[in-house]
Amino acid sequence: MSDKKSSNGQNTYSQVSNSQLPVEIRGWNWGAFLLSWIWGIGNDTYRAFWVFVPGVNIVMLIALGLKGNEWAWRHREWQSAEHFKQVQRKWRNAGFIFTGIIVVFCVISVFGINALFKNSDAYKVSFAQVSDSKEVQSRIGSPLDSGFIIGSITTSGPDGTASLAYPVEGPKGEAKVALYASKKLNKWTLECLVVNYKSVEEQTIIVPCD
Repeated sequence: MSDKKSSNGQNTYSQVSNSQLPVEIRGWNWGAFLLSWIWGIGNDTYRAFWVFVPGVNIVMLIALGLKGNEWAWRHREWQSAEHFKQVQRKWRNAGFIFTGIIVVFCVISVFGINALFKNSDAYKVSFAQVSDSKEVQSRIGSPLDSGFIIGSITTSGPDGTASLAYPVEGPKGEAKVALYASKKLNKWTLECLVVNYKSVEEQTIIVPCD
């Protein structure tokens, strides 16, 4: 292994062959995997920008995790293997914190959107009609609880549309509700409301779809 003096007089190591890489720095690099191009800038490993190329990005992320330690060791000067490990631990911790923030943000966003859906008049009107349906009550019982809502609601002033789907559960079974509604002059009207039963391939059509 070749060594030289840095500007501050400390020993640094660089430009070593793969066989000369210290054993203790080999292994998976979480900082490179989680922070990709950000880690690449900080470690002079600009090949990390391949993560922006469609079709290559996933492969590059894995490569960064597998080869990140080797690339970073070659592209920068380090005081020692221990110094290298200390710096990479900081990148790892930053990657975990960043990923945790993203996950928390996504969870909050998803549940926030679901709360907005459940507060919408389109959902409330549909759930009321499903709950009041005698046929639905006879199949899955009453009272009903609804689950996570997926779909979309778009509005433009007093007009809008809603296309939603959500599961419902009663004492005797489960089903899935699908609806389409439109809003005109701030009034929601159901144009399609269908309940599909989970245990059998049957459905209750409360509002026929056009």
